[in-house]
Amino acid sequence: MRQQLDRFAIPLRPHLKTAKSIEVARRVLVAPHEAAMVSTLREAEFYASHGLRDLIYGVGIAPPKLSRVGEIRVRYCTDLTVVLDSVEQAEAVVSWSRENNQALPVLIEVDVDGHRSGVRLADSPLLIAIARKLVEGGATLRGVMTHAGASYNLQSAGDLIAAAAAERATAVRAAEMLRAVGLACPIVSIGSTPTASFARDLTGVTEVRAGVFMFGDLVQAGIGTCGIEDIAVSVLATVIGHSGAQGRIMVDSGWMALSQDRGTSRQTIDQHYGLVCDEGCRPYPDLLVLEANQEHGTVGIRRGSAATLPDLPIGSLVRILPNHACATAAQHDRYHVIADATVVSQWPRVNGW
Repeated sequence: MRQQLDRFAIPLRPHLKTAKSIEVARRVLVAPHEAAMVSTLREAEFYASHGLRDLIYGVGIAPPKLSRVGEIRVRYCTDLTVVLDSVEQAEAVVSWSRENNQALPVLIEVDVDGHRSGVRLADSPLLIAIARKLVEGGATLRGVMTHAGASYNLQSAGDLIAAAAAERATAVRAAEMLRAVGLACPIVSIGSTPTASFARDLTGVTEVRAGVFMFGDLVQAGIGTCGIEDIAVSVLATVIGHSGAQGRIMVDSGWMALSQDRGTSRQTIDQHYGLVCDEGCRPYPDLLVLEANQEHGTVGIRRGSAATLPDLPIGSLVRILPNHACATAAQHDRYHVIADATVVSQWPRVNGW
């Protein structure tokens, strides 16, 4: 990812929500105090306590959370920026900033694909109104940010290149709108792993955010940002039963271990609840977790495949590659780090909000 962005001389702001681990963060950050992004205030507290000093809290700010944001900023001397997309949120930030004599830094989220949140450029008066409310009220307008969430539904290189171009153009246009009315916009922040990977022009952008690239997953493999062999996280499961008549194998990893994410269901190749591999992470031909209950996973051959069920006696260990690394890792409290088929370390994860 850094090699990709170095082509444009654009810094990476890693999104650490996937990792939720200081050990992973230390491997993706060039410097201990490098800028990063988080998705929960628990993550912000955790990473700030380990020395990170420039964080963006990437979920639209809710007024009851402002005091906790302020506490993190003061306690850890961390520059924690909040994100918003409404006048109501801006008013809450301004009110809190005045009452606490802290000019909270803010990024305005801009919608690039109708996927989730953000101000639409068609509603430019709203963008200007939010910005002016912040500046005139005593908060600090840092700039604009985007997240091309709809890129996760794309698969062709042409479509992904177009999505990356559209995201850049929208973010830059929003910044130009603010500057045209005399409002500073030093930060133009864009990002998602798919658009970051397929970007061909980042003119006008000041930073790129991405997170799931650190591990990869089956959705990303379907998109084309990694190969299945690149996926770095898996769930170790044990065979606990067979159903010969139905051609099924039962494992002790259901949705509590794998999550219920079915992101690949929208892709050309549906991986159901995960791709089953041997202990060395070599995929068995077309062997999938077809169904998931709380603690049971039902393993079988992909419909229409000529592959045969492998001989996996009860007690056999398999590895299951996840659809969505973030969702699957969130089910667990640590990573077991494997080298040469041996656990060489355990890295704790931080969960909660």
